[in-house]
Amino acid sequence: IWNIQGLPGDGFSTENGVMVTRGRRWPLCIDPQFQANKWIKNLEKDQGVKIVDLKMSDWMRQMENAIQFGNPVLIQDVGEELDPALEPVLSKAVTKKGNAFLIKLGEKEIDYNQDFKLYITTKLANPHYTPEVSTKSTVINFAVKEDGMEDQVLGLVVKKERPDLEEKNQELIVNVAHGKKTLADLENKILYLLSSAKGSL
Repeated sequence: IWNIQGLPGDGFSTENGVMVTRGRRWPLCIDPQFQANKWIKNLEKDQGVKIVDLKMSDWMRQMENAIQFGNPVLIQDVGEELDPALEPVLSKAVTKKGNAFLIKLGEKEIDYNQDFKLYITTKLANPHYTPEVSTKSTVINFAVKEDGMEDQVLGLVVKKERPDLEEKNQELIVNVAHGKKTLADLENKILYLLSSAKGSL
């Protein structure tokens, strides 16, 4: 499914995709070719992703709203230094009061929705981040490697020369992705049935 959403199909990009979606810290993607940017926008489109640039005058208000309502946020085109106001969000400094989760953003304490996700991208090819930033985020290099470039160029050539094959390829990708999802669902169901079964099998 990621490939359909714009993530290149090479192994390097797939590994990056796993780190972005499964990491415990928020991802900071080194993305000079805008591949991560495009993919994240498609990945989170149905969840109402908010695109934020730290040069925008109202970026903090947009962050507050997204945190409260559980929308994903993509902060794009960051430099080597991040705004200090992001520190509590990066370090996930969430506190619990009663049944509510709260986070301090700037001078305000606001409700923290557990569905909130943060993605950060930079178009700098070789940035140097401070240890504070590096330890609070997962820095992921999306800069295209040679073998990944070969796969992507081959894909573009096939798309141009034989669109019928490219269409068939996309169909196969979708079918394989659905097959893998069905397999995982069935495995989970079998494990659940085994674990909840009473008596000897």
